[in-house]
Amino acid sequence: MLSTHALIPVVIIGVGATALLDLWIACLKRIGVPTGSFALIGRWVAHFARGRFIHASIAKAEPAANELIIGWCTHYAVGIIFVSVLVALQGSGWVRQPTFVPAFVTGVATVALPLFVMQPAMGLGFAASRTPTPLKNSARSVANHAVFGVGMYLAAIAIKGFVP
Repeated sequence: MLSTHALIPVVIIGVGATALLDLWIACLKRIGVPTGSFALIGRWVAHFARGRFIHASIAKAEPAANELIIGWCTHYAVGIIFVSVLVALQGSGWVRQPTFVPAFVTGVATVALPLFVMQPAMGLGFAASRTPTPLKNSARSVANHAVFGVGMYLAAIAIKGFVP
């Protein structure tokens, strides 16, 4: 369990790491690499309230009100949760003295959520197996989560002087 004094740095690190991931995704998009839609993540999450967790195709599911906003909020909330996991495993001392390897390994490990939970539940199959290029899509997911791991470390380094 996180202590109260570790919560604010965890939120800041989570937001910072997620923002770096967003910059990475924006760069990929700019050079023509296909990226996912946060609106579809928002649609998937919005359907939870209706009791739907699994879809044959989230893209063909009924659109939800404010799905893009829900998707972005989910994206940042999950980033904060992932940092919480890192700090829970490493201890709150990691926030004061961040090290690269735990952040990077945690970032890469978090790819399990999209590959084995989100993608199957959204109709894309395990590790994007129902997409035209599953290996390429899975590799892109791993790379994105590696960037998130680097972001956790960089965000922690950026604020470590301000953490009591």
